[in-house]
This record gives sequence, structure tokens and C-alpha cells, in this order.
Amino acid sequence: MLLHDTALVFGRYARQTLRSRFQILFGILMPLLYLLFFGPLLTGLPLGGDVGSWQILVPGLLLQLGLFGASFAGFGLIIDKSTGVVERMRVTPVSRAALLLGRVLRDALLFVFQAVLLVLVAVPMGLRAPLAGVLIGFAFVGLLTVSLASLSYALAMRVSTPQEFGPVINSLTMPAMLLSGLMLPMTLGPKWLDVLSHFTPFRYLVDAVRDAYAGSYATGHMLYGVLVALGFAASAVTAGTRVFRKAGA
Repeated sequence: MLLHDTALVFGRYARQTLRSRFQILFGILMPLLYLLFFGPLLTGLPLGGDVGSWQILVPGLLLQLGLFGASFAGFGLIIDKSTGVVERMRVTPVSRAALLLGRVLRDALLFVFQAVLLVLVAVPMGLRAPLAGVLIGFAFVGLLTVSLASLSYALAMRVSTPQEFGPVINSLTMPAMLLSGLMLPMTLGPKWLDVLSHFTPFRYLVDAVRDAYAGSYATGHMLYGVLVALGFAASAVTAGTRVFRKAGA
């Protein structure tokens, strides 16, 4: 029943997304602007290692896409609450876990699709990465989306208005972006900042994807990245499911 209910909820929100082409295209706008206007500034700079600047920037932009997109996913749930959609779902026999998982899987598919578009734009600009590394990057985007979307929906169930939701998300996502090294490797900064960034789980994901884009798969960065991504996703989905069940959503 969980799989059946999850498929029903996923189908509902997938159709809703397909009817909103602006959501699909404009969701990729910020990473694309970084790619077009920030990427050329890095060409030729010594960013560390033998890889090109695009192999440093693009993995960060992929995870930036998941970080900001999934973190703000809860806005849609707040709208559903205000329009009575959540109330109507509460009287159905649909699994409460499925109400979360269906939404989260829709978000993961959407942001992986946007990640594909971003990579396709980056290739003619100079990105060179092995196919296996690119696919690994998509997998990390999917896991990050599952994690952050689950937490975002859990927060949305706790607050009443977008005015409460937005500041909380902004105060969390901006430090996460700055400390994770999405734009540039944290090893280029001062030692204290590099050490501090290791307390941010996103740092491990960024390092792992950059190794994958360089064709290095059996590395410590990859191991830590996989463990953190899987552990973060499992913890976030568990926490989100508990909130949904407790709220009867």
C-alpha cells in the first residue's frame, strides 16, 4: 500500500509540475547564471589539482541546484495548507508516509532533470568529465534533494505562513552554501575556514562529486560523501515522516 499510495501522490504532483513550465525552467536560472557569468572568470586560475575550472564549478552548481531548490520546496505545502488541500488529504486512507514520499520523489526527479540541462549547457563551454562521474553527480543531486525536501516539508507542517518559513530557510541555506565550497574549493581559503567547513555535511558531497568529475572514484572523499549522503537522506526522511504522521497530514 505504501508504494501504491506513494505512486498516487507522486503522479498528482508530477502532473502539477508538468503544467508549470516556468517552475521547470526558472528553477535552473540561478545556477545557469553562475555558469555563464562566473565560470569564465575561473578559466586558467590555479584551483588545485590537474582538473579544469569547469570540473570544479559544475559539481558545485549541481549541488547548489539541489540545496536551494529542495530547501524551498515546503512553500508548496504551505499553499496546500492554506487552500484546504491538506485538510482534504487528512480524511483519506492514504499513507501519511506516502504523502511525504510522493512529494519528495517528484522534487528529486525535477532537480535531476534540471541538473541534466545544466550539464548539457556546460559541455560546450568546456566541461570535460567521464560519463560515470556525471551519473554519480546526478545521484548525489537526487539524494540531496530527498534529504532537504523532506526537512523542508517537515518545517512547512510546523509553520503557518510563508513569512515564518522563508527567513528560517534563508538563515540555513546561505551559511551552508558559503561553508560547503560550492563555488570554490574550501582548501583555497584560510585554515580555520577549511576546518569549519567539515562540520557542514554538504562539504563532503561537493568533494565527492568533484572527485567523480575528475574520474577518481575510489577515494576517501567519495567514501565519506556516499556515507554522509545516505545517512543524511535516511535521517531526513525519517524525521519528515514522523512529522507527517504526528500532524495527520
